[in-house]
Amino acid sequence: MALSENEREQFLAEPHIAALSVSNGSQRGPLTLPIWYLYSPGGSPWVLTGKGSTKARLIESAGHFSLMAQRLEPTIRYVSVEGPVDKIVPGTDEMLVEVSRRYLAPEKIDGYLDFARSQLGEQVAIYMTPQHWLSADLGQL
Repeated sequence: MALSENEREQFLAEPHIAALSVSNGSQRGPLTLPIWYLYSPGGSPWVLTGKGSTKARLIESAGHFSLMAQRLEPTIRYVSVEGPVDKIVPGTDEMLVEVSRRYLAPEKIDGYLDFARSQLGEQVAIYMTPQHWLSADLGQL
């Protein structure tokens, strides 16, 4: 059963690891990989990634991308959202901290931030304008 607009937005706002997909050219399937993301209901989902990363280059070239989040318990539920890039802005330390706090246990955050700040290089935040949604809760059948 499809989720209501409110249900899908609330689900996407939860800290799921998403699958990001973006076109990888006409001779290949889409690049699809796991990614941390942030989203608030009614807003624009965004991801933080390396400035020169393959996904950043492909998203910039394609001009749009998809995110899909899912869970298995207590019922199988997923939300997929696709849309054009709204903006790409330089990543900030505040963004890095926000993403880290969303996904990591409190005792892991400082170590990860030290690693990210010293090893990951310059980051960009890529925002999407949500246009197309697919969602379902298969436990409601």
